[in-house]
Amino acid sequence: MQNLFKEIEEKSLIPLRGLGGFTGPIGIFDSGYGGLTILEKIRTEMPDNDFIYLGDNARTPYGTRSFDVVYKYTLECVTYLFNMGCQLVVLACNTASAKALRSIQQRDLPLLDGNRRVLGVIRPTVEAVGAMTHTKHIGLLATTGTVQSNSYPLEIQKIYNDIFVSSEACTMWVPLIENNEHNSEGADYFIQKNVQLLLATDPEIDTIMLGCTHYPLIEAKIKSFLPKGIKLISQGEIVAQSLVDYLKRHPEMDHRCTKNATTRYLTTESVEKFASSASIFLKQAILAEHIDLD
Repeated sequence: MQNLFKEIEEKSLIPLRGLGGFTGPIGIFDSGYGGLTILEKIRTEMPDNDFIYLGDNARTPYGTRSFDVVYKYTLECVTYLFNMGCQLVVLACNTASAKALRSIQQRDLPLLDGNRRVLGVIRPTVEAVGAMTHTKHIGLLATTGTVQSNSYPLEIQKIYNDIFVSSEACTMWVPLIENNEHNSEGADYFIQKNVQLLLATDPEIDTIMLGCTHYPLIEAKIKSFLPKGIKLISQGEIVAQSLVDYLKRHPEMDHRCTKNATTRYLTTESVEKFASSASIFLKQAILAEHIDLD
């Protein structure tokens, strides 16, 4: 443990080697492909901005890894995006937001560059849910890692101490989506099963959060298995609107985000594999660039 934190601290103190200056694109980071759903919603709200998407696909999934490892990997990716000139980085990954965001914000940002910012996806989602539930009973559909982190219930209790949260880990959903099997009848079985298990846990649930950025691709199917009157919250639009609001409240950061309507895609995996899988999420062909984090 001591060696791990020493390595992280040394990496944090590496001078930024990026584009230099005080302007650059917005970085969007995910351990895999799901963050592309966040990127698309953000681009819809902010079409003039420049973006760099970084998928750490060679080391995915993060959900089964320890807090320390997720922190280490996420910090490496954030540092890389800072070196590419990004002034603001969004962790479009629930696991990274749950296991690494707070440590990076509090421990590493002052050492890397106190003028840059790293934001996550959990807080905006939690802030939105309070106005949507009437029964004060909400559900969470997420990966095992996000559920085990307990981040959503803990974050909700900080803001709404009268809201009760029930969680269901959906172990098969991400593999089905990434293998382009989410539209199959076999996928229906797993989706319906997890939805029913969640609702059986608490019959008073009236609002359900999707706590994984992959899940918007099966949002319509999830809704088809929900009783009438239960609201389903997807993160993309919420995170995008929250980012727009953040930049309005922080015009000094907005001025540092360049606006040439460009997007670059970086992956730690094969560019061919990334481009093929990304097309499932983006519904269009893209060109990716391979990077090494070592």
